[in-house]
Amino acid sequence: MTNAAVIDPYDEIERLRAEVDALRRRAEAAEAAADHDVLTPVLNRRGFIAAMKSAMAFCQRHGTPAVLLYLDLDGFKGVNDSLGHAAGDAALVHIANLLAANLRESDTVGRLGGDEFGLLLLNAGLNGGREKAQRLADALAAEEFTWNGQTARLGGSFGVRAFNGHTDPEVWLAEADAAMWVRKKGR
Repeated sequence: MTNAAVIDPYDEIERLRAEVDALRRRAEAAEAAADHDVLTPVLNRRGFIAAMKSAMAFCQRHGTPAVLLYLDLDGFKGVNDSLGHAAGDAALVHIANLLAANLRESDTVGRLGGDEFGLLLLNAGLNGGREKAQRLADALAAEEFTWNGQTARLGGSFGVRAFNGHTDPEVWLAEADAAMWVRKKGR
């Protein structure tokens, strides 16, 4: 006679269901983390591109206008050089929070890499996008960034491109990026 414990099949099924549910929650959390920037509280490039694809399909289907803003920070290298990389990281978080605070809930912001951000505004045209870019540029210029008692000013150059039936988000981003460089070099 053995002392092997008898396993109730119903208890085993419940245990396995609980384990599957826990694994599903972990997978969902990992998927969500894959779309969010590791440093800032906004989407990363992957998540932003996914949001663009969804918005582009919606705009195409319903004839809804949208505009893309591409932001490249001005003066960011100086923050890293003079205050250090930890200050640069804090400045990026500061900028991401400022951008998110100045957008509608229906808008999307993502960090595209380094010191570049994308902002997607639904139900907005080119003029509305230009006005929003100017207001954000003014907010960036007015906000001082302070790190360990030292202050730095950050500004930004925006490129603005309206949705015109784009089918590839990378093409739309490239157009907005090119518009940003035209503005940056024009200063």
